[in-house]
Amino acid sequence: MAHHLIASNATIKSIKRGDARVRLADGAGLYLRLFVNGGSHGWRFDYSLNGRRNTLSLGTYPDTSLSLARKKADEARKLVSAGTDPSDVRKETRAEQTLRRTAERRATGGLPPLDSFEAVAREWHTKNVPTWAPSHSSKIIRRLEQDVFPWIGAKPVGAIRPMELLSLLKRVEERGAIETTHRVQQNCGQVFRYAVATGRAESDPSRDLRGALTPWKPEHYPTLTDAREVGRLLRDIEAYEGGFITKCAMKLSPMLFVRPGELRRAEWSEINLDAAEWRIPAGKMKGRVMHIVPLAKQAVDILQDLQALTGQSSWVFPGVRTNGEPMSENTVNAALRRLGYDRTMITAHGFRGMASTLLHECGWPSDVIERQLSHAERNAVKAAYNHAEHLPARRKMMQAWADHLDDLRKGGGKVFSLRA
Repeated sequence: MAHHLIASNATIKSIKRGDARVRLADGAGLYLRLFVNGGSHGWRFDYSLNGRRNTLSLGTYPDTSLSLARKKADEARKLVSAGTDPSDVRKETRAEQTLRRTAERRATGGLPPLDSFEAVAREWHTKNVPTWAPSHSSKIIRRLEQDVFPWIGAKPVGAIRPMELLSLLKRVEERGAIETTHRVQQNCGQVFRYAVATGRAESDPSRDLRGALTPWKPEHYPTLTDAREVGRLLRDIEAYEGGFITKCAMKLSPMLFVRPGELRRAEWSEINLDAAEWRIPAGKMKGRVMHIVPLAKQAVDILQDLQALTGQSSWVFPGVRTNGEPMSENTVNAALRRLGYDRTMITAHGFRGMASTLLHECGWPSDVIERQLSHAERNAVKAAYNHAEHLPARRKMMQAWADHLDDLRKGGGKVFSLRA
């Protein structure tokens, strides 16, 4: 029987704002995070499975009482003991609930028929949600709801012709949203192909529209690659007078060159400073495969300093609001603007292009660079096993890269390479 440190609900009710504690532990992984979500307390359960640490949210207090939280934690522990991830069970349960609610709405006339484009699109979206990042999932459904459903949502998916699809795409194009037009076409094509695979359509009409839209090519994120300009930027970051957490994020951005969302959502449970390694879980990665980021000595120093300030939070970069969320996605970009770098010069995502360009110029092997950039592996089975590919070379490269950035910041510009 676990030794509980939270004596009773009265213990929790006695906590007042201004209390220095961040959490109350209840033993065996269960704890109460204080004053999250703008004021309420949040129950959390930490557990390890297959060598990975995870956190499960169990509700807020007082809606979820101490006894109910303990009951939920006990149920989660049983799943973990059986080798089942409670987070996966929750996702599956929510997906089943969504499908059940959808069926109920359809039965009462609240949704279009099963073979309509909207019904098929929502079914396709629901099936893919577990494999997508939340931001990607919400963008797709919002795009369909705004630019597609109002015009062809009620039509039988197998009866939609190329000209009908072209008509709604032209409507998007005419408002100047060229990129969105192509994204909409892409998503519609995915829905049509799903309809074909499930026997509700004969073909994908989006394929007949090639060449009918204004061409669009994805733009590369603006960045700096001239050694003198990079050095000046690094000196400006060093002199940044804003918040300490933001400054640390800015210093790590060029050094680690992960995606901005991966950096701001970093958690202390993922980082092993003794091993100088950050393991980003598959669920946070664009390619849905766990990614290893070797930490140079400079990165470890920055994180050690930051840990003294944010170590009690699950987030490495907690947000300024006490709502339990990480820093805003605009924080680093806003700080760059304060330093005088507008969006045509560099963005937070541009640090990836900076590293890629300079690492290639200095002769580092392309496959080592690409693996460290976590560019998606086309073969999903292979991707699941090669997260550690080229790891010794990547460790060497990441340390050499951090040393090179130090040299540029100090005004140098020596070339670094495998011989460095």
